[in-house]
Amino acid sequence: MSIGQVLDALSSEFPDVSPSKIRFLEAEGLIQPLRSSSGYRRFSVADIERLRFILTAQRDEYLPLRVIKERLDALDGALDGTGAGGAVPAVVMTRSELLAAAGAAEDLLAELEDYGLIRRARSYGTQALSVLRSAVKLGEHGIQPRHLRVVKAAVERESALIEQAVAPLTRQKGSREPALRAAQDIAGHIASLHATLIEDGLSEAGLASQPPHPGTQSGESREAPGLRSASGR
Repeated sequence: MSIGQVLDALSSEFPDVSPSKIRFLEAEGLIQPLRSSSGYRRFSVADIERLRFILTAQRDEYLPLRVIKERLDALDGALDGTGAGGAVPAVVMTRSELLAAAGAAEDLLAELEDYGLIRRARSYGTQALSVLRSAVKLGEHGIQPRHLRVVKAAVERESALIEQAVAPLTRQKGSREPALRAAQDIAGHIASLHATLIEDGLSEAGLASQPPHPGTQSGESREAPGLRSASGR
């Protein structure tokens, strides 16, 4: 979008936004729109949501740009895996900031909370942002929060399995580090197995470029096209 289209998209929510303010935020390094061959700024949807995050933080929390930039840098590091030392930075967002950062509607967040995929709280962290952004993308394919209950149920079973496996280590005296390392190792292997089995299932259905892996087993029955909720409706 052009800067004029960005203003049209944001002015109803932020009446004081102006071209000079957007240029100032760019000069301060908070946004980085692309440039056309003729030198005009071109804004993506992600740029607009980033602007909405910044303007919301200024309006609702009166935060200085330095603090907002630190939050944005921490969120970027957490979501692309480049956080310092591989750790996820601790970022606290208000509800409006979370919605702005994810580009999500209030009703989507409320539905995710109703189904237990995001904990309802006064403030939110990067995990909630990651879940909400995934839900936005899945919604583009017709996958609604009610369909994700099966994912949540599977995660709860896998977490219980990991907890059971490391229970002997947690009962030992001394450091909890061995139990934590074992839990992370098991979780990594389960995630890898999960990805492999999904890939195999898609291959079996003719929805992947690779043929089914020899030696893996896929279900014989296939559900009819269309999504069903966890209750079968």
